[in-house]
Amino acid sequence: MSAAPFAFSMRVYWEDTDAGGVVYYANYLKFYERARTEWLRARGIEQLALKEQIDLVFAIRSLSVEYLAPAKLDDALRVSVELIERKPVQFSLRQAVIHETSGATLSRADVHAVALKASTFKPRRIPTELLQRLYNA
Repeated sequence: MSAAPFAFSMRVYWEDTDAGGVVYYANYLKFYERARTEWLRARGIEQLALKEQIDLVFAIRSLSVEYLAPAKLDDALRVSVELIERKPVQFSLRQAVIHETSGATLSRADVHAVALKASTFKPRRIPTELLQRLYNA
């Protein structure tokens, strides 16, 4: 749906790894979350402002992760975000963690987010202008 995936660069820190120096599997979810937050920021969408100004939050409805190869301590990574579907109340993304040096894909995720009214946590429509900003960067 979008022209090119958004990319967020990061490095693996000690706190991200297990005793063997390999990224603990659950920490990939944090990597994906950071990249999604920066993807929104790149589109001029600040999540706190959405909550405070228009009573809207995004919540992850479902997420499927595939682990292909390990990331290790001090690795430079690129976490991509690609919008694959947008609807009035939800959108879907494809994400990947890529090793900067080798270009190898280490993990992939399909993410489905839903818009909620922040005050009630009930589904709500995403304003048209916001839907357009999700697509355009």
